Amino acid sequence: MTIELDVQRATTVQPLPENRQFEIWVATALRDHAPAVLTVRLVEIEEMHQLNRRFRGKDAATNVLSFPADLPDTIELPLLGDVVLCAPLVAEEARLQGKSPEAHWAHLTIHGVLHLLGHDHQEPGEASVMEGLEIKLLESLGFPNPYD
Repeated sequence: MTIELDVQRATTVQPLPENRQFEIWVATALRDHAPAVLTVRLVEIEEMHQLNRRFRGKDAATNVLSFPADLPDTIELPLLGDVVLCAPLVAEEARLQGKSPEAHWAHLTIHGVLHLLGHDHQEPGEASVMEGLEIKLLESLGFPNPYD
């Protein structure tokens, strides 16, 4: 399975997961979808706020955004897109929700990658499918159900 992952660290938040952890989480989400090329970018609140406002019309930061690649059908590249994670929000949410930081990072990374694959959670049926897949993938890594 060939996965090319670029992890970009545009944050001062510490500690952060190691690149190898992101590689494992991404590979788990992409287990049936290789080859693939994607970026995971870790950002501060200000950058995430700007991205959320520009691309979703929401005037606040959010924990994760996914930007699927929009390639013409005539170009055959395994480029999936970008997942952007807001490091301060992920850390704060883990603390407030009583979750291990590693489990929350894993969940949101997998969540973002599933969006790149076309999964969504806007409708109840879609949400049920996506959440079930997240739970299954996280359990395969030894993490608890993030929705409990």
